[in-house]
Amino acid sequence: MPETQKYACLTPATVERFANLELLAQGIVEGFITGLHKSPHHGFAVEFAEYREYVPGDPIRHIDWTIYGRNDRLVIRQYEQETNLRATILLDCSKSLDFKAGGPLTKFRFGVCCAAALIALLNRQQDAVGLATHAERIERFFPPRASAMAMREMLLHLDSLKPQGRSDLAAIYHEMAERLPRRSLVILITDLFDDPEKLTAALQHFRHRRHEVLLLHLLDDAELNFPYRGLIDFKDLETGERMEVEAELLREAVQDGVREFIAQCRRACGDAKIDYHVLNTSEAFEKALAAYLVKRSHR
Repeated sequence: MPETQKYACLTPATVERFANLELLAQGIVEGFITGLHKSPHHGFAVEFAEYREYVPGDPIRHIDWTIYGRNDRLVIRQYEQETNLRATILLDCSKSLDFKAGGPLTKFRFGVCCAAALIALLNRQQDAVGLATHAERIERFFPPRASAMAMREMLLHLDSLKPQGRSDLAAIYHEMAERLPRRSLVILITDLFDDPEKLTAALQHFRHRRHEVLLLHLLDDAELNFPYRGLIDFKDLETGERMEVEAELLREAVQDGVREFIAQCRRACGDAKIDYHVLNTSEAFEKALAAYLVKRSHR
């Protein structure tokens, strides 16, 4: 476990809150079973699985020195028992998330803290966890690794982030579906501000590649319930466009539109066998995320 007091996104209190929770895969784990996850395969011995490039922080005992001698390349030998679960978190960092009404955190900071807590949880389970942060393009990608050094690098990166740019979720998801090399757990943290039809195709791409997907949909309570009164000046956080509206005249239409949007997302995820869950960012993120993990563990 890292020295959590160093990270704004992961405090000791958060680590303690999630200490007894688990995030389990549902049938995608390949290889030898050493811990929590159920595998679709049985009878594997502890054996060599594949090579990957050495990353600072990896145990040097797994470097293949023969390959280094031949090609001057540092590669790591990975074994089946080291790859029970590979998880990658895709964190939306677009400007639309820089919003809060009454909650303690913006949607963006809520998402950052959820990502940090999940990284720590998966690391504690000795699973390999990676992170991709993105808006219009992938800004940084940390391949899945199971080490304290890898977790430290990801947490420091999360602390440095600021929301910026417009979202292009469908393009990002298509790219990552191809980029992730083998069946894994993919966790999407986003407000889903993109074209629904394009998003549906991108989500199905993950499933076509046989990844298990969790989609955490971030919505502020003000977006869910539209509590505004009187004449309100709204600003699009991504484009800067402004619109002045009479709140009472729009409330019912906005609430109906949000409910239909959520229902459409839920249907698309259900058709693709994706675990979809709305997180209300006006709540404390520890409470909202922990409630989801408990609910998932009971299924």
